[in-house]
Amino acid sequence: MMKYKQLGNTDISVSLICLGSMTWGNQNTQSEAFEQLDYARDQGVNFIDTAELYAIPPKADTYGASEIIIGNWLKKGGHRDDVVLASKVCGPTAWCPHIRKGEAKLDQKNIFAAVEGSLKRLQTDHIDLYQVHWPERKTNYFGQLGYTQAEETITTPIVETLEALGELVKQGKIRHIGISNETPWGTMQYLNVAKEHALPRVVSIQNPYNLLNRSYEIGMAEISHREQVGLLAYSPLGFGALSGKYLNKQQPENGRLTLFPDYQRYSTKQGIEATKAYAALAAEYHLDCAQMALSFVNTRPFVTSTIIGATTMQQLRSNIASVSLNLTDDLTQAIDEIHRAIPNPCP
Repeated sequence: MMKYKQLGNTDISVSLICLGSMTWGNQNTQSEAFEQLDYARDQGVNFIDTAELYAIPPKADTYGASEIIIGNWLKKGGHRDDVVLASKVCGPTAWCPHIRKGEAKLDQKNIFAAVEGSLKRLQTDHIDLYQVHWPERKTNYFGQLGYTQAEETITTPIVETLEALGELVKQGKIRHIGISNETPWGTMQYLNVAKEHALPRVVSIQNPYNLLNRSYEIGMAEISHREQVGLLAYSPLGFGALSGKYLNKQQPENGRLTLFPDYQRYSTKQGIEATKAYAALAAEYHLDCAQMALSFVNTRPFVTSTIIGATTMQQLRSNIASVSLNLTDDLTQAIDEIHRAIPNPCP
């Protein structure tokens, strides 16, 4: 049975499982996405996450494709009032020249343009949770270890970003705001600036979190607890690595890492070693490795929702069923022992 949590300090309850959409329009067709959406809805999933950037990998011909598919599903089934809909505005996009000519920023002009595009593609008049996809400033996100101060061009002040988002809240085009791929410093800046200027407060943060990357626990988990900014955990299976399907150099047909070999964040030597240990532990307890990994994320107190992504219905059914798996104290202790031996091999 699905479980639900409060989204930050709002009156919105979201399902513990959030259905991610970044494969729709690339790895998945619209009809396949519709099947996923229908099944997830029937299982009590009321939370859908997307972004203007999707489908992934980002390309000009698939820009906005995931939002278009969701919009078509919402229109076809009349499901808008049944779901909590989340999307995102891109940070700087020099590596994506097809998005606002590669000059996207987090200022009013860009945010307003991004929202209007998303609303049109989603065929709705409002987005429940609108998130900043990544910071405009240079910092250590997307797997970068350590922080090095680098010379950078002038970036949009956070107060300007919040003012733009606040205006959209006033207009009713977005209900609440969130951040993504942020650091502890950046998160506290958003919170403090909002308080100082009476602007909308972020209610969530979408960062990576999984058995191969528990770096969120260092600093960010306390912020989630004390500030009511829960984690929307993405990559809970580490690009599918924690299913174990890529171990022993396997390359399953249509697997993300088979199709897109550049996505190697969770395929480091240490990451593979840790994955083998977690897979062996799951086998010892007669569990599916992917379900064990998802259950670990689901049961962390600072997690509001776990964002899953599936390319097959078999994966989707298994992922959603993870909400019913409870890890024993012995198993949790064994997981922590592996983590202590191979800590955060893939940050």
